[in-house]
Amino acid sequence: MKKTIAMLLAASALSMGALSAEAADKVTLQLKWVTQAQFAGYYVAKEKGYYDEEGLDVDIKAGGPDIAPAQVLAGGGADVIVDWMPSALATREKGLPLVNIAQPFKHSGLMLTCAKDSGVTKPEDFKGKTLGVWFYGNEYPFLTWMGKLGIKTDGGAEGVTVLKQGFNVDPLLQKQAACISTMTYNEYHQILEAGVKADDLITFKYEDQGVATLEDGLYVLEDKLKDDAFKAKMVKFVRASMKGWKYAEANPDEAAGIVLENDASGAQTEAHQKTMMAEVAKLTAGSNGALDPADFERTVATLLAGGSDPVITKKPEGAYTLDITNEALK
Repeated sequence: MKKTIAMLLAASALSMGALSAEAADKVTLQLKWVTQAQFAGYYVAKEKGYYDEEGLDVDIKAGGPDIAPAQVLAGGGADVIVDWMPSALATREKGLPLVNIAQPFKHSGLMLTCAKDSGVTKPEDFKGKTLGVWFYGNEYPFLTWMGKLGIKTDGGAEGVTVLKQGFNVDPLLQKQAACISTMTYNEYHQILEAGVKADDLITFKYEDQGVATLEDGLYVLEDKLKDDAFKAKMVKFVRASMKGWKYAEANPDEAAGIVLENDASGAQTEAHQKTMMAEVAKLTAGSNGALDPADFERTVATLLAGGSDPVITKKPEGAYTLDITNEALK
């Protein structure tokens, strides 16, 4: 009899567990890059059970050099992606209607980092130099900046030679380029970890140069927002994600540890992730997840000011919505 009751209780528990799992709304998030503290808020939200509390089953897919988040989204491989706004707006103008539903990053971490012995001391010194630039949508802020400076990007003494930079710092270390693209929270520190002294470098933050654009926003396909069930799911996702981000800001070392636990590649180190998380926290500080329309307008104005070859040709309409964050922040 006791055995029968135990079996019934076990079966009941399994059944309830199955119902609970079935009830959870599945969400697939495609990251812009590999597992690292740049995305700590999402991993923290999952680890701390914030997604579970919202009834969500979230699958976080790492990115990489051969993964274009917008293409993954278009192909149905994700519900929501992390992308930079210049890339998202250019993609939208080309026909794939991405919409920003939240903006966890308030500030830009993009820089050009130059070797002092290259002779670069100010932006005007870029002329005649080779500069490392990331592509796959990351080149747009750079092209806008060069347009603003009136510097052509097709080489020559009065222009710059663009080196299509891989996602490493080798071109600077091997003196293939005077300057390379870096993020405040990642590649800059890779250069220092390689033995280069900070005093031997000069950095130009895009934000300080007046060409900063929004990074690491959350984007979905416009048609999906016509579905009330999808919108409700995104409200829950954004609310839990921002809870994760604020926890990561307040507990950077713990957040870095959670990221490391989720790094299937084993490529990340504790010291680098702790440094990265401390720097990322400076970029998410001041954001509650809602996109500031003024930041959007500044980004659009910057992209339209790209000289003869602007990133976008007209001001986008419907490229963001505040509906999700307005509901999530209630």
